Amino acid sequence: MIIAIDGPAGSGKSTIAKLIAKDIGLVYLDTGAMYRLVTLKALNEGILGNGKLSDLGKIKKLLDNLNIDIKENGFYLDDVDVSEEIRKPIISENVSDIAAIREVREKMVDLQRKFSKSKNVILDGRDIGTVVFPNADLKIFLVADAKERAKRRYKELVEKGENVEIEEIYDNILKRDKIDSTRRESPLKKAKDAVEVDTTFKSIKEVKNEILKMINVNI
Repeated sequence: MIIAIDGPAGSGKSTIAKLIAKDIGLVYLDTGAMYRLVTLKALNEGILGNGKLSDLGKIKKLLDNLNIDIKENGFYLDDVDVSEEIRKPIISENVSDIAAIREVREKMVDLQRKFSKSKNVILDGRDIGTVVFPNADLKIFLVADAKERAKRRYKELVEKGENVEIEEIYDNILKRDKIDSTRRESPLKKAKDAVEVDTTFKSIKEVKNEILKMINVNI
């Protein structure tokens, strides 16, 4: 069984997918975290800075030597747990640029398919229902007002002790929306057979229960 949850930044994909996975015993894969791992590696190696890629050739070399691992207890880059580091604002500010690169997407999609093989899995991302698993058993597309998404991300970061401004987060979300939805490679868009759920005025529990009902009816 494969359940795909897509949607823009801050729409609640990861939160909902984790809860559903726990409730009904599915394996959960946060595909966005995979792109964040590549972004962190690119920043660490000086390939990415000030929102610009210095050398596409270096990105390709980075992918050839990429050492990432996804475990139940966290995300690992070069055998180091970077679960907290990949959630920092600097990663959020640059991840859409990395995710727009064709070679990066091809590498990540291949890894996502290998990870999910022969598993009952729920994945969240931008192109799960359209590219990674177009034949998924159930496709959900979450949406929410950009200001509400900014509030959620701001609260999340403040709770982690980050010094952030909500205006900057809002601007970054708008930027990411534009990049994600207009990029040439696997743009963010709703699959024709996906069910759209607006989470703007709904609680986490309400959204989770709504999707659980869909799973019970459709699968």
